[in-house]
Amino acid sequence: MSPYETVASESLTPAEVAGLSRRLTGPVVLPGDAGFEAECATFNLATPLRPAVAIGATTVADVRAAVRFAADRALPIAVLTTGHQVVNRARGAVLVTLSRMDAVEVDPVAGIARVQGGARWSQVTERAGDSGLAGVSAASPTVGVVGYHLGGGHSPILGRTHGYAADHVRALRLVTADGALREVTADAEPELFWGLRGGKGNLGVVTSTEFSLFSVRSFYCGGLFFAGEHASKILHAWREWVTALPREMSSSIAFRRRSRPAEVVVHVRFSSLGPSAEAEAALAPLRALAPAVRDTVAETAYRDGHRLHLDPSAPVGWLERTAALRSFPAGAADALLAVAGPDSGTEPGFVELRALGGALADEPAVPNAVAGRGVRWALVGAGGREAGAQLDALVATLAPWSQDERNANLLAAGQATTVAEVRAAYGSARYERLAQLKGRHDPQNLFRVNHNIAPAAVTPVPSTARWPRIE
Repeated sequence: MSPYETVASESLTPAEVAGLSRRLTGPVVLPGDAGFEAECATFNLATPLRPAVAIGATTVADVRAAVRFAADRALPIAVLTTGHQVVNRARGAVLVTLSRMDAVEVDPVAGIARVQGGARWSQVTERAGDSGLAGVSAASPTVGVVGYHLGGGHSPILGRTHGYAADHVRALRLVTADGALREVTADAEPELFWGLRGGKGNLGVVTSTEFSLFSVRSFYCGGLFFAGEHASKILHAWREWVTALPREMSSSIAFRRRSRPAEVVVHVRFSSLGPSAEAEAALAPLRALAPAVRDTVAETAYRDGHRLHLDPSAPVGWLERTAALRSFPAGAADALLAVAGPDSGTEPGFVELRALGGALADEPAVPNAVAGRGVRWALVGAGGREAGAQLDALVATLAPWSQDERNANLLAAGQATTVAEVRAAYGSARYERLAQLKGRHDPQNLFRVNHNIAPAAVTPVPSTARWPRIE
């Protein structure tokens, strides 16, 4: 069987499950058991998980036992924290959930946070904010910290100032496919330290991370909302305006389509870490373009940064498609308007374009495996389960300005589903280095419920082979 085929494992026996339960402090549940659906619950409801068994880890020892249990039976291992980026249904896999391991520790003197694998950004932001500090955090406060770090982590607020979240990870605790616990830093296990920061979940289960925090003395953020009739004027002006912003300022733009097909709201997001007067002056040209339906931009606390994107706070069933754009000229703006603007007739959902640049284009002090560094624009489209065709059309329309290589956290389910496509997303040299690491630490590819790196030590896999399909 190819490492990329859907697993068709036999059912686990009651004796096996009972034996595992005796070794763990957390719950072990099978399909049909009370609590199974809750244990497998994800934030993105579009791809419900269907593993062979779900293990609710409460300690590192639980994680190690779960990994050894899977390895002894050659079962794939899936890891779940919050489920924002669900890649496939994990059929036949051993699912390890980390939500109970959510401790957060902040050292305000050293400017460091230490978090367990199940912690969310809301916890870090709240705790660090008490000392005027912040991490390079996600747009949504419900995103898991560790998964965000492993994929790279592009912060819509601190990213242009400080780079990717992975650039500031100082240490990780990792359980590899043999069940061993490894302390990974730039000095101890330097190659793993490189690969974990950007290689997503391909190398094992990260049970905790330690990372740097930054002082945030002033924070100004919010959104300008315009009626859809102004979409063309706003988009064309925004794409020129945003490229001149200093690094301490960030912006993105979104078309939000409500339930009525004709109703589109243009949402310009803006944040600044500098003085309010400078932020007001920078934003003035956009405010002068058209009357805003709503204007929420104001000085606020960093813990209120979720006001910037207004991501859903409750689980949603959205399909997503993404693209990394090399450039966004006037022709690209017109193409985006044609496929997602007020006259496109598409279904309810949203399309957003994030302006990157700044420190996101810089190489970090300690190199890592984050791909797509230097990408100038990130496109994200989302909609209901019926929106797949229009989301594919969105990505296809912007293809002339797109590139394959991109941040792993920007890959949606249904994207990069073959070896060749994953290689293209990482770039060949980076992929080969990760494949060597994978071959040393997970030669049987147990950690394959992800955008998978094929282990270099196994028999070469055809470039058209697929990892476990979404069913």
